Amino acid sequence: MSIRLNEKVLDKILEKMIETVANSKKEIFEIGEQSRQEFEILTKELQRTRQEVVESIEKGERLEISEKFSRQRLSEVSKHFKKYSEEQIREAYEAAHKLQMELSFLRQNEKMLIERRNELERRLKNLEKTVARAENLVGQISVVLNYLTSDLKLVNEMLEDAKVKQEFGLRIIEAQEEERKRLSREIHDGPAQMLANVMMRSELIERISREKGMEEALKEVKDLKQMVRSALYEVRKIIYDLRPMALDDLGLIPTLKRYLSTIEEYNNIQINFLTMGKDKRLSPRLEVALFRLVQEAVQNAVKHAAPKEIQVKIEITKSKCTLIIKDDGKGFDIYEKKEKSFGLVGMRERVELLKGEMTIDSAINKGTLIMILVPLMDDEKKS
Repeated sequence: MSIRLNEKVLDKILEKMIETVANSKKEIFEIGEQSRQEFEILTKELQRTRQEVVESIEKGERLEISEKFSRQRLSEVSKHFKKYSEEQIREAYEAAHKLQMELSFLRQNEKMLIERRNELERRLKNLEKTVARAENLVGQISVVLNYLTSDLKLVNEMLEDAKVKQEFGLRIIEAQEEERKRLSREIHDGPAQMLANVMMRSELIERISREKGMEEALKEVKDLKQMVRSALYEVRKIIYDLRPMALDDLGLIPTLKRYLSTIEEYNNIQINFLTMGKDKRLSPRLEVALFRLVQEAVQNAVKHAAPKEIQVKIEITKSKCTLIIKDDGKGFDIYEKKEKSFGLVGMRERVELLKGEMTIDSAINKGTLIMILVPLMDDEKKS
């Protein structure tokens, strides 16, 4: 109940955060667009202003030349005013004064144009920074929004996954207890019972040898040997289930061959075992883990899929080990969560501990394919 409540609260918080961030992104985008439009307008105005500054400077240079000549004319008229009429003196003065006024006005206008040009350049630099910041913020907010809408929505799945892992842990404890009970029953009903019978038969052999002679006693000894052989087989079977001794002695590949051959014979299922790459020894920890992964996958197929054929492929390269277990059984919907499906959960946990990857491809009546990729440690790569 609390987990469901937390999921609803998280959904509401996420929805509010997503709405707020989306609105902020929209506002910043609009600010960026307005700044970009203003930037374009001011750029055109700056181009015109720069052109006007150039034209004003060129016009000023021409006026300076004209004004210089008018001053020279006025100076000459002033020095030799007796040679010129009053009308000529007045015209020279008015022309010089007019040119001075035009030049003064032009210089003032030129100054204003330069100030406007400089102001436009400063504003354009600031707008350029604003547009760049807006684009950067929109990009960052897009990342945050994507994170909120995708990755953080996995929180509920993580909560559910945590719940599954908790149930898996409890299931492991239950399985351990069940395994102890099973082993206790198997030892009691199998080897222990047989050994008790051995004791009884050995006493019987002593009595028969005394009463009926050695020939009858030898017949009982033969039966006793068969009983001891059966007891030894049962003991070895229990030891093999706990940990195959062949793993330590022979390695992963031979042990898998022997195991799959036993499963094939006992369950009347065709099992094709293919090895590729190097048949080399790996670390004991990795060999046990890989063996258990194959064992779990095959047992799941035998128990739940009712297959006619199972294919097991193992490839060991310099850097990794690949396991492929494929069956032609019932298959299942990989998107449907099943209660107490702890076999696959346990396999995933084991693969994660090995820093590997596991993919499952299955469909109803289409069989199942499990691919496991496990990286080799540095010391295993060298061997």
